[in-house]
Order: sequence, then structure tokens, then C-alpha cells
Amino acid sequence: MNKAAYALKLPRSLKAAAQRLAREDGVSLNLWITVALAEKVGAVETTADFFKMRAGGAKPADLLPFLDKVGDAPPRPDDEMPDR
Repeated sequence: MNKAAYALKLPRSLKAAAQRLAREDGVSLNLWITVALAEKVGAVETTADFFKMRAGGAKPADLLPFLDKVGDAPPRPDDEMPDR
């Protein structure tokens, strides 16, 4: 396995929490961060693959029948877009 170094700057509170959790797991901080990062990458990639599969060959035009059902009523006062 090839390894690459990366200087990671963390807020002190986050580093302290990660150190505590690594110590509780009986592993080094480096290993704990590596595993946490691998878990996050796996979750993001799995989610992206899931939504690609669910979308299949869908096209934006496929949503038009649903949007046509919305109607022309203005949004309710509690459901408006925020001002930017």
C-alpha cells in the first residue's frame, strides 16, 4: 500500500476528542483518524452509488408531470424561500 503524508490542522477540541476516542479504542490517533476517514469515504461513495442506481436513466424532463401537479398557488407564509 502506498502512503501519503498530509499535515492535518484540527481545532484543539476536535483533536482532543479524537485522541480520547483513539485511546479508548487502544489505537494510535493516526490509525483512528485513518479509519474514521475511510468510514466517511465509504459512506459518501455508497450513498452516491445508491442515488445513481435509483435515478437510473431518469432525465430532468421526467419530473415535469410531478411539477405540473403543484399548481399556481403562492407559498404559505411559513413555507417561503428565505431572502438572500
